[in-house]
Amino acid sequence: MNFSIYDYLVFTCYLITIIGLGLWVSREKKGHQKNAQDYFLASKSLPWWAIGSSLIAANISAEQFIGMAGSGFAIGLAIASYEWMAAITLIIVAKFFLPVFIEKKLYTIPEFIEARYSTNLKTILAVFWVALFIFVNLTSVLFLGGKAIDTIIGNGDGSLIIYAILGLAFIAAAYSLYGGLSAVAWTDVLQVALLIIGGVITTIFALNHLTPDGGLANGINHLANTAGDKFHMILKKDNPQFSNLPGIAVLIGGMWVANLYYWGFNQYIIQRALAAKSLKEAQRGLAFAAFLKLLIPLFVVIPGIVAFVLFTQPAGTAIIDGVKESFLTTSGTINYDKAYPWLISKFIPIGLKGLVLAALTAAIVSSLASMLNSTSTIFTLDIYKPYFKKNATEKQLVGMGRLAAGVALVIAVLLAPVMGNIKQMFQYIQEYTGLVSPGILGVFLMGLFWKKATNKGAIVGVLLSILVAFLLKTPALALPFMDQMFYTLIITMAIIAGVSLVTSKEDDDAKAISLPSKMFKTDSVFNISAYAILIILVVLYALFW
Repeated sequence: MNFSIYDYLVFTCYLITIIGLGLWVSREKKGHQKNAQDYFLASKSLPWWAIGSSLIAANISAEQFIGMAGSGFAIGLAIASYEWMAAITLIIVAKFFLPVFIEKKLYTIPEFIEARYSTNLKTILAVFWVALFIFVNLTSVLFLGGKAIDTIIGNGDGSLIIYAILGLAFIAAAYSLYGGLSAVAWTDVLQVALLIIGGVITTIFALNHLTPDGGLANGINHLANTAGDKFHMILKKDNPQFSNLPGIAVLIGGMWVANLYYWGFNQYIIQRALAAKSLKEAQRGLAFAAFLKLLIPLFVVIPGIVAFVLFTQPAGTAIIDGVKESFLTTSGTINYDKAYPWLISKFIPIGLKGLVLAALTAAIVSSLASMLNSTSTIFTLDIYKPYFKKNATEKQLVGMGRLAAGVALVIAVLLAPVMGNIKQMFQYIQEYTGLVSPGILGVFLMGLFWKKATNKGAIVGVLLSILVAFLLKTPALALPFMDQMFYTLIITMAIIAGVSLVTSKEDDDAKAISLPSKMFKTDSVFNISAYAILIILVVLYALFW
């Protein structure tokens, strides 16, 4: 047992605080019954700092702490492109997408599809998103979280995974099902601070134990001297990991597909911005999140590289008993995703281990709560209300939202354990989400910025995009999955354009969106933030090219 009574006390304090805070901020005020806007959009009252914090808390989960650290072990700093490119993506979304979404007073992303195209296409995508949240997002986060807790608290033999999954599900449900987005967003402010503190502690202790003499400076120097190949952002073709991050295409190709889809049209991410007090607050919130994204690799990817050095044991590395056995599976392959929890179990001292586990749990629970809330929002407003109860009262909508979230969580808990031991879970999730994300992104981009795009073109494009993605994935082509996503997007947009031009006799589609230039004007605070982020990114890529 790697945990002490002090660690359990610290962790218990976290649980009581986060559940208590979630229930308190979401309590019903006297004389005011919680309505749909309160439950699904936090009464449209979120300030910029809550939006930015909640965005990061929703985003950073076991997928990053466990999966991205594992990819740091296998690939190196290049995996940080997902984080650093996300920073500039957030600026693009804030400036060019949010003004349209907020002007249309959206609750859900599928509502945009209905306004721009049709109810039929909205329903297709709503069903898809609910299925994606349950069968991919919720299950993967629960499984990775359970795996991490099993390694930190137990012996890493899998005996605690089921119990950990149940515990994580209970914590997320304890406040999010009752409180809705208000409970999720306001607890995220505390959770993001905790996960950053926990991540920094893990990184410092891991580096401090990297050499026999110890010391943070010694650890940093040794890491730079022995793992230099792990600090290249742009991989060359001879790199065995090139198929995961195909060189310059990371900057000008498929990475944009993954990031624009995730940050621009993902309900559980963009829902925070839709709940903002105003467009200005929403844009500043995304800029704040972009600054935070620049920091993530410091305490997510770097620990993975530290674990790689400890595993490979170059000269001058501290000898850690059992390090080889900890990462090698019975078949002789390396279990990359064990990097982060293994570092915690080995190097974090008594007392602090409880805090670090609380930080990791905060990352997992905040993402679970966000996904649950968004699943219930889409199901209730885009499926239940229009097809099952058109005249549903506000109370009935809130009740159905809670029920939908509960059912989604139960399904995810039942499915999570069967996910098995997938190598590099982060890469796995990106690759298989990439089969559908290019087509959906193509539909949104054409709908936003091309007035001739028609509903028929969008439906044909999104359906054929899945076929195109599978064809590009065939072994005969052997394309890196990021290139597959990029080509699928281009082909999908061409199909939408072709079908729209052939089937429509009108110059512009009847549901085309008017985009006056004044809609995209931003204030000086946002503009300065955007330029600062761009400059920082240029410097980072120049240093680690």
